[in-house]
Amino acid sequence: MQSWYHSMAPNQRRTFWACFLGWALDAMDVQLFAFVIPTLLGVWGMTKGEAGIIGTSALISSAIGGVIAGVLADRIGRVKVLKLAILWFSLFTGLSAFTDSFHQLLLTRSLQGLGFGGEWAAGAVLIGEVVDKHIRGRAVGSVQAGWPVGYALAALAYWVTFTLLPETEAWRVLFLLGILPGLLVVWMRRNISESEAFEAAAKYRVKTSPLKTFALIFSPSILPMTVMASLMAAGALGGNYTILTWLVTYLRETQGLTVSMTSLYLAVNIFGSFCGYVGMAYLSDGIGRRKTFALSAAGATLTVLAYTQFHLPMSVLLLLGFPLGLFQSGIVSGMGACFTELFPTQVRGTAGGFSYNFGRGVGALVPAGVGMTSGSIGLAVSIGIWAACSYLLVFAVALVLPETRNKELEVHV
Repeated sequence: MQSWYHSMAPNQRRTFWACFLGWALDAMDVQLFAFVIPTLLGVWGMTKGEAGIIGTSALISSAIGGVIAGVLADRIGRVKVLKLAILWFSLFTGLSAFTDSFHQLLLTRSLQGLGFGGEWAAGAVLIGEVVDKHIRGRAVGSVQAGWPVGYALAALAYWVTFTLLPETEAWRVLFLLGILPGLLVVWMRRNISESEAFEAAAKYRVKTSPLKTFALIFSPSILPMTVMASLMAAGALGGNYTILTWLVTYLRETQGLTVSMTSLYLAVNIFGSFCGYVGMAYLSDGIGRRKTFALSAAGATLTVLAYTQFHLPMSVLLLLGFPLGLFQSGIVSGMGACFTELFPTQVRGTAGGFSYNFGRGVGALVPAGVGMTSGSIGLAVSIGIWAACSYLLVFAVALVLPETRNKELEVHV
């Protein structure tokens, strides 16, 4: 990491850490809900189907937020939108602590999703534009390694709060901790500046309205890229969100693990996820985006099927959590760099935000599908089938996606 990291100028490093921490804290706030599902099933009598609806609703709203943020990022700047997104998701995560019913939590989590989606749309484009093309895959992929760090923070907060407090109180405290990411914006105001690529495209923003900019991503020259990127995101995030939403419940209910043992199994999975983001980021700069996507998708398909469909000893299941995290995150690792390279600066935020978040909206249906089919075929089988189908879609797209490694960024359509 040192060689490419130290090749960056000080302002590039500050931008790297702003995007990394934004992604980590975003992940922490999003993942808190997965940890409280088992508690709310008992405290509120909430059904798995309702839990899936809340998870899916937040992801669908995040898709809407991501599209809006992408358009705004092309108009008012990547940094401004990034700060607004962080403040937004922090506020509504904290407000979730004061809910008392399924419908109230559905509302706060849906509103939280708007900021969650906006963070990636602005942050991925920002870091992709700031760094040199030869290290773009490693830089953007390493930024996205903030996700398992945030997941680990959520797991740590879950372990501490649920160990020290009764479950009926602990889940509220857990959501209240979600306010803390807003403090990052204070530091960003003084230390992060807008990308030169965004500034260079100023004349195109003057000439082009937001509506026309949005329409450009469906023009004949860009539409194929928009479609492929959207399908890639749908498959990657559909599989990813399935694991992230249901793994805690799977371990506690299907495998009968305690809170402490669940945290141990998640720690292995989270470590694998971190290695996947960083390792596949290096690989995408080494062998290319397409091959890395295909390898990760194939590995994720095989691993999730083994994890959920075979009756493996618990010690084997513990170890299998590592490759499960490795491959599921390996797919997402290369998406930020690839999407930055697929689209010109004039529409990069809009196109990347739409593609990633349209895919997120489609992928968000998968966790709900797991919850709805788990009653008839069982939670383990449901997770395996839905996740494997999602990853197979990624593999298919990787076969036809253009290779963009080391590509010079285009300015206009």
